Amino acid sequence: MISLASYLIISMILFVIGLMVMIARKNIVAILLGIELVLNAAALNFVAYSKFVTNNLDGHIFALFIIVVAAAEAAVGLAIVIRFFQLKETIHVDEATQLRN
Repeated sequence: MISLASYLIISMILFVIGLMVMIARKNIVAILLGIELVLNAAALNFVAYSKFVTNNLDGHIFALFIIVVAAAEAAVGLAIVIRFFQLKETIHVDEATQLRN
């Protein structure tokens, strides 16, 4: 049987990979994917603690809300990326500072 520590280690790996992608990449789509990995790591933590510690469905409900928020974030983020690409013809973060004017 898989223990709580196994879930936490997998969640930590997902979180670190997501954080490294957000820090290292200049591509807006890659940064959005990093955010998705971080949100999935949080959802995995909620489900694991719900299963092993409390034995109720609270963690599963929070994970469902995280998935809904991640889907909304992806939809809005990709809409912004598409509009940004139409304006600047690039999806690099360095060019996004010019959107202030």
